[in-house]
Amino acid sequence: MSNKEPIWTKPFISLFATNLSIFIVFYGLVTVLPLYAKEQLSRTDEEAGLLMTIFMISAILVRPFTGKILDIVGKRKMLGIGLIFYVVCTFLYYFIFPFEGLLVIRFVQGVWFSIVSTATISLAADYVPESRRGAGLGYFSMSLNLAVVIGPFIALTIIQSFSFDIFFILLSVLMAIGALASLTLPPEPVQHRPSGKFTITINDLFEKKALPVAIFGCVIAFSYASVLSYLSIFAQQQGLLDYASIFFVVYAAVMLISRPYTGRLFDEKGPAYVIIPGLIFFIIGFFLLADVHSVFVFLLAGAFIGFGYGSILPSMQTLAVQSTDASRSGYATATFYTLFDSGIAVGSYVLGLIAVYTGYQTVYVLSAGIVIMALLGYLALGKKKKAFR
Repeated sequence: MSNKEPIWTKPFISLFATNLSIFIVFYGLVTVLPLYAKEQLSRTDEEAGLLMTIFMISAILVRPFTGKILDIVGKRKMLGIGLIFYVVCTFLYYFIFPFEGLLVIRFVQGVWFSIVSTATISLAADYVPESRRGAGLGYFSMSLNLAVVIGPFIALTIIQSFSFDIFFILLSVLMAIGALASLTLPPEPVQHRPSGKFTITINDLFEKKALPVAIFGCVIAFSYASVLSYLSIFAQQQGLLDYASIFFVVYAAVMLISRPYTGRLFDEKGPAYVIIPGLIFFIIGFFLLADVHSVFVFLLAGAFIGFGYGSILPSMQTLAVQSTDASRSGYATATFYTLFDSGIAVGSYVLGLIAVYTGYQTVYVLSAGIVIMALLGYLALGKKKKAFR
């Protein structure tokens, strides 16, 4: 009977729409800002990567506190406050021209991104039936999957057909619509209401039980930064920029098609049946990118990376939430994303430096090697920890 509890309730759909808009803005800016910095502001690849790093640094600094903030203020209320500032920051890109000003906006927006992205996944975990949490959070992650294609597709299409200014205005409008969707959310479940307590302990900053999963996520994020921060520049160098938006279409299509099956497999068979194949596909995708010699191989890499990343991330999110009590879902989510964001921030900067001296082919081979080590580590960890099998 519990398996028939609905996932797609009104609160879930509202959160889905809000999270979709948050990540459309995130992925759209990640795709375009490196090009904007190079073409409009005459900056280097390394400086372009700094736009991603500074964003993630602010998210990392705030992320450990987000669980406590949500606990004190309330997840729903804090989501509303965070969305207001996130919309304002998105709108300000239209007015900011100096590179230094752009770095300031990126830093500030990273703070609010940390809060709203933690709030949405935590609320989703609260609203999804416990018996269907693997499938439910997997479905919720489809908002990220859609954003992966919609954000870059809109971004690349608009800047090629119109201008960067039109792109920034369009993003602002989409984010405002997403913020309005959150207004329909009902009150939080009673067991997850705000505590109002302002004490801070180490347990308010990190959920220790979620750390093993979070560390694994950090390693994956480091490698994924090579796609997130530099795919558009790499595609431009390879003469494939016109196909970069199609890359993300293929990427997202594979994730969306596979998501219902992988979510069900997670609940019925266990995480290993999803994560291990996901890591293998992820590795293959990186090797294909490193040896791109045609449009077909480029898009095939998108398919493999899409399946790999689309399988790994929601599985890791679910494991983090399941590692602790339901009342600590916000803390577990914050812990996971603190380390995940750290991996992206460090990866964006370090891999950018490597690319300057050795090229992006080397970066993607290195990324594949790191994921291979993560796979070996997961296999070893799975023998010791039942939750990972």
